[in-house]
Amino acid sequence: MKKVQKGSYGYLAWQKKASLIRTIVFFALSAAIYIMGILSTGSNKNLLTIVAVLGCLPACKSAVGTIMFFRASGCSETAREKIAAAVKMTADMDYSGSLTEFYDMYFTSYKKNFPISHMVLKGNTICAYTESGNCDCSAGEKHLEQMLVQDGYKHLTVKIFNNLDKYIDRLGQLAKLDVEEHRSKAEIIRMFYSISL
Repeated sequence: MKKVQKGSYGYLAWQKKASLIRTIVFFALSAAIYIMGILSTGSNKNLLTIVAVLGCLPACKSAVGTIMFFRASGCSETAREKIAAAVKMTADMDYSGSLTEFYDMYFTSYKKNFPISHMVLKGNTICAYTESGNCDCSAGEKHLEQMLVQDGYKHLTVKIFNNLDKYIDRLGQLAKLDVEEHRSKAEIIRMFYSISL
């Protein structure tokens, strides 16, 4: 199973499988250690029982991560095809500067979660598209702007669309903009990766 990098299409689907396998292995190891302790001493009152119980801590942490990944949904194939065609068209027209793309981002806050199918960064502008009908776009915009400001990145605008046609139109407009790449682009990307699943 080849690893899919964060920000790439299919990342959440890959993480669901990887996280589920990891969780099963962790619980199986704890169970095997517990059973070995009982078989070797004839009782569960031994050191291996303590090791097995402590082994449940990373297993439970992995289980929580697995549940979060199963709640998250990535970009659909239909949306990916339309977005990829639009981005390719803008690249073929040789506009100034390319769009930095991200797929399958899932941002969480204390009150709400924001599933983002696709997101782009160009200059001081961040545009995103969500396929989720439950995503509160304005709250998501405020959350991402707040996270950026907390990390010291001011004057960045965030817009989340829930209409694919409007989003694709905006991608075309962004591609035509003659703006320099943000001087902290790499740090902004790292920040996005750190605050998403």
